[in-house]
Amino acid sequence: MQKTVNILNKRAKFDYEILEKYTAGIVLTGTEIKSIRLGKAGIAESFCEFHGTELFVINSHIEEYLYGTHYNHKAKSERKLLLNKRELKGLLKSVQNKGLTIIPLRLFTNEKGLAKLDIALCRGKKTYDKRESLKEQDTKRDLDRIKKSF
Repeated sequence: MQKTVNILNKRAKFDYEILEKYTAGIVLTGTEIKSIRLGKAGIAESFCEFHGTELFVINSHIEEYLYGTHYNHKAKSERKLLLNKRELKGLLKSVQNKGLTIIPLRLFTNEKGLAKLDIALCRGKKTYDKRESLKEQDTKRDLDRIKKSF
């Protein structure tokens, strides 16, 4: 059995307010999925964008496969996401009308070995919202320390 891959976007919860979550498939070539299974991918500065009615993840980084020959892929390229038609229409309406954005949260492989991407419909946080979330993290950390001492 192969190990599962779980690559997180840690900045997403700090910079954005998450409204809705979706799980999408991702169209990959052979060398891309091999690099992901080795854990050599990053989605820290990536975002999702519509081209027509199709959704693509932009600026995601998947390192070139070490043993790939001239069939190797580009490290940063657009990759198509696979969602239901109903979900795509709803996301497109939200992005166009309300000014929201779609951010990838987690890149993982499921039990079948297929790569999946958790995406979220988000609204950007203001600086004072970020300060509040930092205060909440500090108080939670302090409470955990107090609980641990007892």
